[in-house]
Amino acid sequence: MKKLLFLGFIASFFLFSCNSNKNFSSENKEKLTSDTIHISNPDLEYEVIIIDGGFTYWFNSYAKPKGFYTQSYLETRNRFWVLEWNNRARNPMRYGNIYDMPINYETNVDYGYHVNYMIYNYLVYFQLKNKQQLGGFTARI
Repeated sequence: MKKLLFLGFIASFFLFSCNSNKNFSSENKEKLTSDTIHISNPDLEYEVIIIDGGFTYWFNSYAKPKGFYTQSYLETRNRFWVLEWNNRARNPMRYGNIYDMPINYETNVDYGYHVNYMIYNYLVYFQLKNKQQLGGFTARI
């Protein structure tokens, strides 16, 4: 009887402890409709243009919804990955021409959540698509 009661307690513990606090539904997820993505902010005088035919499909299918990551998490990943991207863009003889141009990402500028979110997702997509690893963090969905 004690074993049965103990097993019942353990089973109920696992049942209630597996509850997630965050609710990320696909209804709240941003959807892209064009292969050319424009991100701009006239106040900070920047513009990001992403032209990649497969990114829209990948973003709509695999990217985590906004709010899943914190802004500081996105900024940390973007700093490392953009630094390595720029190193490779400056060395086309060593890395080939898949790094078309450097990314002007200033670490002391607050670009906001949306810009960091889009850059992060593009860099994850790029690394997975091209089997590359930028910086010290492995890209994962």
